[in-house]
Amino acid sequence: MAQQTDRGQTAILEMKGICKSFAGVHALKNVDFILHSGEVNVLLGENGAGKSTLIKIITGAYQNDGGMIRLFGEEVRFSGPIDAQKRGISAVYQEFNLVPKLTVYENIFISRQIKKGGIIKTLDRESMIQKSRELMERIGASFDVTRTVESLGVAQRQMVEIAKALCFDSRLIIFDEPSAVLTEGEIKELMKVIRRLKEEGIGIVYISHRLEEIFEIGDRVTVLRDGSYVGEIDLHREKVSVDDIIRMMVGRSLEQQFPKVYYAQGEEILRVENLSSGKLFQNVSFTLRKGEVLGFSGLVGAGRTEIAKTIFGVYPKTSGEIYLYGKKLEIRKPADAIAEGISLLSEDRKDEGLIQKLRIDENMMLVNQKLMQEHGIFKRKRIDKYCGDMAAQLQLNTRDLGLPVSSLSGGNQQKVALGKWLLTEGKLIILDEPTRGVDVGAKVEIYHFINHMVERGIGVIMISSELPEILGMSDRIIVMHEGIKTGELKREEATQDLILKYATGQEVSE
Repeated sequence: MAQQTDRGQTAILEMKGICKSFAGVHALKNVDFILHSGEVNVLLGENGAGKSTLIKIITGAYQNDGGMIRLFGEEVRFSGPIDAQKRGISAVYQEFNLVPKLTVYENIFISRQIKKGGIIKTLDRESMIQKSRELMERIGASFDVTRTVESLGVAQRQMVEIAKALCFDSRLIIFDEPSAVLTEGEIKELMKVIRRLKEEGIGIVYISHRLEEIFEIGDRVTVLRDGSYVGEIDLHREKVSVDDIIRMMVGRSLEQQFPKVYYAQGEEILRVENLSSGKLFQNVSFTLRKGEVLGFSGLVGAGRTEIAKTIFGVYPKTSGEIYLYGKKLEIRKPADAIAEGISLLSEDRKDEGLIQKLRIDENMMLVNQKLMQEHGIFKRKRIDKYCGDMAAQLQLNTRDLGLPVSSLSGGNQQKVALGKWLLTEGKLIILDEPTRGVDVGAKVEIYHFINHMVERGIGVIMISSELPEILGMSDRIIVMHEGIKTGELKREEATQDLILKYATGQEVSE
């Protein structure tokens, strides 16, 4: 019989003493985890804490070396992901597993198509369309299921992934960083969907680096650290703060979540005058001075990233001027920007920031290869010195720079992407979502690097969708709405409410 709690919930999943090792290195050591019907158990831990390994065991991608797993009271050992899926376990990942050219309903039923007919069977498209509509209605989504996935926005694609999970009659759904690429409004809609699933008795494992979400939808919190089980919190019975949870995750209290250092402001580094790029954004002007971090805020699609990529030469400017230390720049491609000392840490580290198959040191030397050469020939001593020194500064969790960068956690990959640009010793760096998908410990380390860059006289522009981050690390804040600059705020006058008003195009009284 499945275990029941005093709240009358059935234990869907029970894991006791789970162990998993790779090449003699413990990834999980005696980890316990429990999930009840109609419950959200938020799985927390820094990058490298063991969350991904535990999830892969739950979904059948890995088999545990030790410990016991019960599903609905029955001891199980999954032979693979298909076995776990057949038993009612599905996962919705941050990186969607959809075929862009196919329609919504074709994606939902891609691995369990409905057919009709006798000996010669054909696809029953009408049934799949109807059932897809029913699944979408079930989660409160109303868009046309005959549309292609490539025509959908990020939040809509996520709904398709959720519908796919429900199509398999899943009783346990894992959400891995589901809010990382969503706007604040889209996150609220996601929360509504999760509450609907809870009401249906579906158990949810929720992974997120946005700690404020814990208290909005979480019923239980399970914390891992260094592959070990730290503890569990029943949020209905125990009063805990964000700092309490952070202390469990990192083994120490983060006295200052945003360790902002203030520097005297000096000469002008960057001046942008009436910059436009077609329909992406229009007539944007701003300056950046030594000693300050200039933050860019706004909803997804506001034009922030487009401004960064225009300054960096990815998108062409259709009007306006860019000046670096008073010099008028003509940037037609990223190589021109790099030659002028401009760097761009992309928001998409997987596809734009790093080459996943290359070694860690090979990624670090992508931009400034001359530094690693002598008379045009790569020198291993130079590579080891410069990349090794940078890895030490970044506090990477490995000394083996010959490993593929894909083997690193998200936070450490972000450090490598940052180190690649720090090795150029440039004049200006634009950080686009620098802490997206990064745990709280790595976030603070990245904030310290931002302080160090400002101290060294490097101009820093930071684009972020996290308002606490923008407020915590910026000296001035530019707010964008639909390609237009709607506000510019000094640190002391900026509030979340005021930024949101500018970001949504509302009129703000002086």
